[in-house]
Amino acid sequence: MSGWPEDIENKAQALISAFSKRGLMVATAESCTGGLIAGALTEIPGSSSVVDRGFVTYSNDAKMQMLGVDPATLAAHGAVSRQTAIEMARGALTHSKADIAVAVTGIAGPGGGSNEKPVGLVHLATASRGGNVLHREMRYGDIGRDAVRMATVRTALDMLEEAAGD
Repeated sequence: MSGWPEDIENKAQALISAFSKRGLMVATAESCTGGLIAGALTEIPGSSSVVDRGFVTYSNDAKMQMLGVDPATLAAHGAVSRQTAIEMARGALTHSKADIAVAVTGIAGPGGGSNEKPVGLVHLATASRGGNVLHREMRYGDIGRDAVRMATVRTALDMLEEAAGD
């Protein structure tokens, strides 16, 4: 078996199966998770028919260059914001063949937080070719870097399932 927690592996398996049956492709745009969502999905045999690509856009420059996030959005709202997460998800669709994209941006810690944007704050978004957008603001708390990142993967997989209409 993989090194993934069983619940994540099971959710990824279910997503790959559901997306495969429906002929749907997915892309990821990840900041604080550094590719973990794509990693969880591609751990599953058969994922090549579902996962188109993953973008790891840790820096603001990467968000702008690879996903087309507007510099004005970053200046006005910051990298960790609803607006940036939605632009990341839409940008992942634009720059891929995916039907649905998921994007995450947050503060995993241990440092980097503030009163306004504390450690454990993560913004997640999905976007679909049909124009549907979902957003969630999660405040996982200062539970440790690994725990924030794993919690974000779980939420992202849930949101992909929701975006696919299952």
